[in-house]
This record gives sequence, structure tokens and C-alpha cells, in this order.
Amino acid sequence: MSDRLVFACSCEKTMPLDAAALEKGCGGQVHLADQLCGRELDRFRQALAGQAPVTVSCTLQAPLFDEVAEETGAGTEVTYAKIRETAGWSTQAARSGPKMAALLAAAAEPLPTAGTVPMESRGVALVYGRDEVAVEAGRRLAEHLDVTVLLSRPGAVAPLHRNEFPILKGTVRTAKGHLGAFELRIDDYALPSPSSRTQLDFGAARDGATSTCDLVIDLTGGTPLFPAHDLRSGYLRADPRDPAAVERAITAASHLVGEYDKTRFVDFRAELCAHSRSRITGCTRCLDICPTGAIAPAGDSVTIDPYVCAGCGSCAAVCPTGAAGYALPPGDALMRRLRVLMRAYRTAGGTDAVVLFHDGDHGEPLIDALGRHGEGLPANVLPVRVNEVTQLGPEVFAALFAYGAAGIRLLARARPKHDLDGLHRTIALADTLAAALGYGAGLVALIETDDPDALGAALRDIAPGRTAVTPAGFVPDGGKREMLRLAFREMHAAAPDPVEAVPLAAGAPFGGLDFRSQDCTLCLSCVGACPTHALTDSADRPLLAFEESLCVQCGLCAATCPEDVIDLKPQIDFAAWAAPRRVVKEEEPFACIACAKPFGTRSSIERVIDKLRDRHWMFTGEAGEARIRSLMMCDDCRVEAALNQGFDPHAPERAKPRTTEDYLRERESGGAAS
Repeated sequence: MSDRLVFACSCEKTMPLDAAALEKGCGGQVHLADQLCGRELDRFRQALAGQAPVTVSCTLQAPLFDEVAEETGAGTEVTYAKIRETAGWSTQAARSGPKMAALLAAAAEPLPTAGTVPMESRGVALVYGRDEVAVEAGRRLAEHLDVTVLLSRPGAVAPLHRNEFPILKGTVRTAKGHLGAFELRIDDYALPSPSSRTQLDFGAARDGATSTCDLVIDLTGGTPLFPAHDLRSGYLRADPRDPAAVERAITAASHLVGEYDKTRFVDFRAELCAHSRSRITGCTRCLDICPTGAIAPAGDSVTIDPYVCAGCGSCAAVCPTGAAGYALPPGDALMRRLRVLMRAYRTAGGTDAVVLFHDGDHGEPLIDALGRHGEGLPANVLPVRVNEVTQLGPEVFAALFAYGAAGIRLLARARPKHDLDGLHRTIALADTLAAALGYGAGLVALIETDDPDALGAALRDIAPGRTAVTPAGFVPDGGKREMLRLAFREMHAAAPDPVEAVPLAAGAPFGGLDFRSQDCTLCLSCVGACPTHALTDSADRPLLAFEESLCVQCGLCAATCPEDVIDLKPQIDFAAWAAPRRVVKEEEPFACIACAKPFGTRSSIERVIDKLRDRHWMFTGEAGEARIRSLMMCDDCRVEAALNQGFDPHAPERAKPRTTEDYLRERESGGAAS
């Protein structure tokens, strides 16, 4: 940050600023202020004139500073860090200088923006309910949207005095789609009778009707139409017995008209996917964990619908090959920010750093409340905001321990919007590694609470673990798999008590393979099935080689092997990860007797010949020897021999034409016999 200007403001002297720690950690020009957004605003204007990038320790007044920057037209990059609620407003504020420096330094690390997909809603809305609550919602929304009300098994519902919008009867059996593109299959579908008097009467019903709409307002109070329904864009659901919830749904629906850019949360590379090969299913980790149903099989890989994806990032966290990578931000960008955070904290004199991951919708307000109304965060707890805590994979945790972290916590809701099983497995994996390598047990954990005081108590009770002997400084780059291999190696290299291998639970995405090589025939079916090229062969010699660091335990090799000689072995063998590709089995090639080109293995060719010679009528006698010789030729020479010599190695022996000599010999032999 040597070329960057850093403004650290005490917010009208409500928090202490450690100038020495800030200068050490930021490594640039640090300017202290007490009211940068007020009487000292000209200092900010002057800094912009210098064209150097600027970091300001305030997010509250970011709109004001952006406005000033736009007015000056300087084009200077301005980044913001929140140090007030996260560090300065704390009972441990006097010791929070290193944390402030770390937060300011990390804020300057750029995070690329994610891509988007377009969505459009023309305002065609379906209000799905059971009674007058749905009708009243339709009446209010009719002023803003093109509304249809669908009543499922309705009771006595009064008819409208004016048919300002359609009211139909029907029950939704299946639903798919998203904002701007919903498709519903409706059974018991019927139109109302125009002669309805005291209540709506409906005509004959039929099944299998189809409805398309841009948004769905579900006021049935029954089972949601979609899994993880809170995360489905364009689907609004409220309990009809809760007037406030109905009101919120109506208000939200009235604004869902127009064109939108939806974030593309996951970048997917189908060529890296280990889902299936040759109609044999391998890895299903993302399919098993996706809460919204956005992921579906698509041949050898899966497909991710960006319109349905809600951005939880669970698929990217559990994907072992890197086919699914989170894009908000990309994994390498997040890890570079963590590297800067940990390095600045350590340089400024901080110790026993505990990184607290949180989201913006739930975690940030909780931390703010703790800073404003409670004791605030402890001085050694470094908050890191991410889009979703479920996006974090094991490579992030491994990198943090390598960088010198003494603990990791993840903040989630007391009642999460979707299943956290994938996150629990990732945490268990990271904690297993940390314990095995001597960092300590229980260092990675989840805090599930909606209470800021409970959050504060949980953070104060953390017992820091042992830290890296020599903290790593590697710069992460590349795809997820490359970063994961690097982070694991660095975590092992920096470990207090390193071991060569760590056994893992069944289903883990890392491990080796146990081969019964004596029964392997080197058919190489496993090589063709392996999606990560952990198993390979050679163009020069018959062999099977294995590189453990590439194995994702998808099981395709074991399922494909015709001899059933492969077993999965979940583990992380650091020695194997550092070693080159090892040869599992190698045999002497068999040389073609015609051209000397090697083909097949000597053992397999000799075994086939031994089984056929003198044991099968096709391979006996003089013709049988010719067929045996054809088995000892390569494909090209075998075809040439068959054409030139006019025989088919697999055809039965044909009867020869009988001649006069044959008859005379038979008569002579018969006369002699008589």
C-alpha cells in the first residue's frame, strides 16, 4: 500500500487510533482525522487532487465521499473499510490497532465484479390462494400488474361486482421457472360461472392445464411450490393468517416489473465435471446439496441454471474438481484479500487472529448491533464479509491456517434459509486437518445465532489454537483445484506438528486408491473413465500411473474396472501430493511377430494363447497354428495376413472338394481292409 493514502477517522473521538500500528500494518501514508466527513472534508478533497488511490475508514459517509470524488473529477480510486463497529466501538478498542490496520489494508485489495444474466418481468402475476385474502390481494395488485387469481379448493368466496381480473379454480401440481418465466401445471382447473350469485360457482373441472406468468404470489399457507422457496426469484409466499406478511408480499410484488440483471453466482466448466462417464454415475456432491434445484444432470456433466441459482455457493464449496467456482468474488480474489488481512495484522503486532466470516444481510447487522449496544468484537477477531458463508471451501480454511490464523468462525442464522449440511462437512474436514497437523481441535466452528449478545459471548469464549511456525506468504492464483493443492501443501509446511497423511471420513473429496495390481490386466478402462486425469497410461509401454493430488474420489474408476481391483481410500497423503506420478502396474510389451511393433502386454497375449491352443477346435492343427500366429500380430499386420493368405482367423475350417484321387485312395484302402 506504499502508493496509497489512508484516512483513519476517530469518528468525533469516539474511538482511539493507534497511529504506530496503523502505519506498520498499512505500509502507506496514514492520516488521522476526527471528523473527516465534516470540518476536515477539505483534506479528503486535497488527497484526491494527488491522483493516488485513497482508503477511508468509514462506510457510513461513503455516499458523501463518492459525491465529492465525482465533483472533483479526479478519477481517483476510493475504497472504504468499516473500523468503527468492527473494532473501535469495543471494550477492547485500545488493543484493536492491528485489527484496524488489517481491515484498512484488506479493503484496498480489489475484488472483481461478477457477471450477470438478464431477467425481464412484464408484470403478469398469478395470485395463488384459497379465499378472500387472495382475491383482495389480486384487487390491490391489479392497479400495478396483469393479475390472475387462482383458488385451490375454495370455500364460499363472494363474486366480484366487476370482473377486473380473472378468478379461476385449480390446484398447482408442479411448478418450475423463475422471475419472468414461471410455468405451472394445474389440476382441477375450472372457470367461474357468470351467474354466480351469493358465492363463486365453477364449471366442469379438468386436469393438466398450463399457466405461464412472470411472478407468483402464494397465499395458500400450504406447502411451498419450490424448495428453498425464500431463494426463488419472483416467488413470494406469505401466510394468509399474517396480515403483515401478506402486506409485505403485495408491496414486493407491485415492484417486480421491468428488466433486471441477476448475478451469475457460479462459473461452471463442464469439461472439469466428474459427474458421469459412459452412463456410470460418479460425483453427485453438487446435486445432493443444491437447495433450489438449480443443478441437473446433463450427460457426463451437470448443468447449473443461473436464473434459478440463489447464490448460496454450496456447489462451489463441495466441488472437488473446480468445475463449479464461486464468482462473488472468485476464490483466488477472496484468498488474496485474506492474505493481505493476515499479513497486515501480523505486521502491526497482532496475535492469535480469529477470522469471523459473515454475510451482509444477517451477519453485518448483528456485528453492528454488538458494537453499538454491546461490548463489541474482541480485538483479535477479524470480520470478513462474504456473500454467503456457505460459499467457503476447504482451500480457504487451509490457506488461513497457513497464513497464521489461530481460529476460524462462521456466523449463520439461528434458522438458516437452506440446509447447512455441506458447510458442516467442510468445517469438519478443515477441523480434522487442523487437529491432525497440530494447530488444535475445534478451531473451525459455526456460530448459529440471531442474538448479538450471544455472538459476543461465543467470540469471547474462543481459545486460540497454535499458529503456523512460519506463516506462509504465497499468492493464490488459478482455478480452485490448483489453489486447493497449494493451500494444503502450505498448511502442511507451516504446521506445528506435521504428519505425512491424514485419514478422512468416507465420502471425502480427497484420497488415494488401493489397487490389487496382481489381478489388473491393464485394460485401462479406469484411465478412460477418470475425469481428472489422476489415472493415466503411456504411449510407450503398457502401464498404469496414478497421481493422488488429482483424485477426487468420484468412484468412476472403481465402478468401471471389469476386474474390480480398485478401492477408494479417503485421505490426504501430503507425501503423495508432493511426489510425482507413481506407476501402479507396468508390464513388458508384446512385440508383433511381423513388424516388431509393441502392442498389448506379454502376459495377456501369452495367457490368451495358452487358453486357446489345443483347447478349442479353431486353434488346433495346421490351420489353428496360423490362427495362433495371427493373435501374435498387431492390428495392422493381422488384417494384412488375413487378406494376403485368404483366411479368416475366426471362421471354421471349410471342407475341401473331393477329387478322383480321393476316391481311388478310398477304394484301395477299402480293398485292403476287405
